[in-house]
Amino acid sequence: MTITEGYLNNPVFKLVSDTAKELGVRAFVIGGYVRDCFLGNPNKDIDIVVEGSGIKLAEAVAATTHARVSVFKNFGTAMLKYHGMEVEFVGARKESYHRDSRKPIVEDGTLEEDQLRRDFTINAMAFSLNEEDYGALVDPFGGIKDLAAGIIRTPLEPEQTYSDDPLRMLRAIRFATRLSTPEHPFTIVPESIRAMKNMAERMRILSMERIVEELNKMLMTARPSMAI
Repeated sequence: MTITEGYLNNPVFKLVSDTAKELGVRAFVIGGYVRDCFLGNPNKDIDIVVEGSGIKLAEAVAATTHARVSVFKNFGTAMLKYHGMEVEFVGARKESYHRDSRKPIVEDGTLEEDQLRRDFTINAMAFSLNEEDYGALVDPFGGIKDLAAGIIRTPLEPEQTYSDDPLRMLRAIRFATRLSTPEHPFTIVPESIRAMKNMAERMRILSMERIVEELNKMLMTARPSMAI
């Protein structure tokens, strides 16, 4: 395991921090970048979650850097590129689902509500970009312990997480395969395996394109046979 040293050194993080302070909002790095920091894996994709408008923060950062910002209003997200890094901004949100769709009903939310909607604990960790606790790890569901133990676990009960978005069942397999090394294998917790077996029928609401995309990502891992 490694610490955050070097991973928050990119000037974009200080820029986001300063801009968020000017706008009076709180901002955090969340998801895969945080996970890969502790695994020591390179990652040039940065996800910023904002307790406020992610689009407004992205536009303000872009105005400072003269970068071009791409806004996706339907999804409430914005993206810009900065010194080889791809930075995506989104407002913190909470989600609810209709049973026959994986498309969520989205409302504004807090950081913790946003973390609750994440697929796995190891992808729900965040680093604060706020002046008072810059770089602090926000990990309400024990993602750092699960990362050390090589465990794929959902923040909520697996039945709820997988019912909300059945694609997460395939993502669980992909992450267990992709992150595993001979020295540090990853496994899906037994309660998640049981839920996946019991809820396999829920995958009927998924488009074939999304299923094929996940299968292709599994085949591109170092050990696709593990996923199969």
